[in-house]
Amino acid sequence: MDIREEFLRFFESKNHDRVASSPLVPDDATLLFNNAGMVPFKSIFTGEVPAPQNPRAVSCQTCI
Repeated sequence: MDIREEFLRFFESKNHDRVASSPLVPDDATLLFNNAGMVPFKSIFTGEVPAPQNPRAVSCQTCI
């Protein structure tokens, strides 16, 4: 098993919801590129969608 998958499974075992990685070049006119792992959560921070019931999340963001 690769380290990335072990990392994700560890946090899932601690009741974190797995969030998919965003693409390096997001389909979002307000972002030039994905420079941090917070892009999947942007809609929550801007209030476009309500906060999830579970406040814990895990993700492994693709990066350069």
